[in-house]
Amino acid sequence: MAEIIRMPKMSDTMEEGVIASWLKKVGDEIKSGDILAEVETDKATMELESYDDGTLLHIGIKDGESVPVNGIIAIIGEKDEDISEILNEASSDSSHKEEEKEPLVEENIDKEEEEEVKNEEIEEVKNEEIEEVKNEEINKDLSDSVKEVKSTENFSSNGRTKASPLAKKIALEKGIDLKNIQGSGEGGRIIKKDLESIPSEDANIPSQKIDLPKIIAEESYDEIAFSQMRKTISKRLSESKFTAPHFYLTMEINMDNCIEGRKKINETSQVKISFNDIILKACASALRKHPMVNSSLIENKIRKNHHIHIGVAVAVDEGLLVPVIRFADNKTLTHISLEVKDLADKAKEKKLQPSDWEGNTFTISNLGMFGIEEFTAIINPNDSCILAVGGIKNTPVVKNGEIVPGNIMKVTMSCDHRLVDGATGAKFLKTLKELLEDPIKILV
Repeated sequence: MAEIIRMPKMSDTMEEGVIASWLKKVGDEIKSGDILAEVETDKATMELESYDDGTLLHIGIKDGESVPVNGIIAIIGEKDEDISEILNEASSDSSHKEEEKEPLVEENIDKEEEEEVKNEEIEEVKNEEIEEVKNEEINKDLSDSVKEVKSTENFSSNGRTKASPLAKKIALEKGIDLKNIQGSGEGGRIIKKDLESIPSEDANIPSQKIDLPKIIAEESYDEIAFSQMRKTISKRLSESKFTAPHFYLTMEINMDNCIEGRKKINETSQVKISFNDIILKACASALRKHPMVNSSLIENKIRKNHHIHIGVAVAVDEGLLVPVIRFADNKTLTHISLEVKDLADKAKEKKLQPSDWEGNTFTISNLGMFGIEEFTAIINPNDSCILAVGGIKNTPVVKNGEIVPGNIMKVTMSCDHRLVDGATGAKFLKTLKELLEDPIKILV
């Protein structure tokens, strides 16, 4: 009997998958364990495995198309088996779901039309009120103009040239001497008409014409479809930002001793230890002392995690992935360094598995290597905090009453105020600062 292959839920946040490529075609013999296709999820590209034996009778989704979780992808059955009834049932189920939605759509349309009519009525009333105000202003302006004309016509006869205010303004702009103008207005008064045909004094000065170079260009753009990863980033971080009340704590840390300590470690270590490895280890030690910063909000309950799983934000072409270093407080710097490098490589090659990115209790986002001195990050669900790490900058500092050069690194922790208060977050950062400024404590 034919079996329907549906889109499995390959991660906790997955809502739909994209068929990256089919590895089998209709008519191929399939055995349990065969890989049917590669599926792009919100985290990685994964393999779709068959759990049935038979012949691939139908492919419902083409390469590059998406299908929601539990949607029909393909059908496997006996060779030449009639699957028209299965396809019809699947089609009728889809149609039935659309019919159920129609009344709601009609209701929404009625409400929208009612709202539009209401808005049009309000707009008409507003327009009538505006028109009345305009008419009043026009009548007032005409009345004022009449008064002005009358006062101008009675211009004093003490030898000064009679001219309307507008004519005086035009004469001033054109540089015309009104004494030489014969007015055509009442009583020889100069009006606008008398000046229209008279050129400006600077009319004979040749103007400098600058030929601008012709720029040949056209507007253009590329439209890029939202990848599954970008969709998930958008949804989860929007939910975090607008649901969790974020507040931010920034602290400066003197990294002089840390720089010297890292240099000595790398002189003998077979694995190159990065500053990020040291920061991750220091955070793990600080979290052990401040468990509320290592907590999570799960279904309106605060979960105080006894384990410490630190997520490390890794930038990839399509967005951001956060592989997790599990039990980070129990691992050496060498172990952490090797694991971070391995997970970062997997992330960039889209080879991460759900076990690699699930279960974080705290997250670190480091942009120091890009020259960023300070920034804030959005909390990674379901953590209570995320640490944004800036670059190390050579800065004048006061030491023993003297100004000396120092290497300062700024860190900013975003906290979910539902779980972590300001004092709690500040105490954590104070401990982190002590560990990084005296890094031998991390190894104890």
